[in-house]
Amino acid sequence: MESQKKQLWKEYRSLLIRCGVFLLILYLVFSKILFLKQVEGIDMFPSLKDGDLVLGYRLQKDFQTDDVIAYEEEGRLRFGRVIAHGGDQVNINESGEVKVNGVSEGGEILYLNYDGGNLKYPYRVPENTLFVLGDYRTEAKDSRSYGAIPMGQVKGKVITFLRRRG
Repeated sequence: MESQKKQLWKEYRSLLIRCGVFLLILYLVFSKILFLKQVEGIDMFPSLKDGDLVLGYRLQKDFQTDDVIAYEEEGRLRFGRVIAHGGDQVNINESGEVKVNGVSEGGEILYLNYDGGNLKYPYRVPENTLFVLGDYRTEAKDSRSYGAIPMGQVKGKVITFLRRRG
């Protein structure tokens, strides 16, 4: 009877250690490699809706045009689409057309931009920054308001999302 209790206690201890190691690995993965955040606001509507759960990759350092990224601005996490990189020239005219280095922006943007924000165009994107726009251009707060986003404020690239019902 006493040996059965010792064996049972040994198995419980082994299970607790395994659970602890598993939780530690999960913590490290989600604090250093991946992030899981909920979207707040309509800046990226219809691509990302308010309440969607986003999975992102923190270790990404080289972003491509049209990548959706998470960045920190005004003390909150925001999401936006990379339009231009350091050294590129961005021009937004009164009709909402966005040109990067003289070429019209591609993609399927449903809501054109009618506000150039606080910047003077053409705008040269400083090195080590990204020019980011939200997909819902008439309502989004993005690089038009803040200027180019420094790489230090970029939290990672969005890999996928889970849409809530409705």
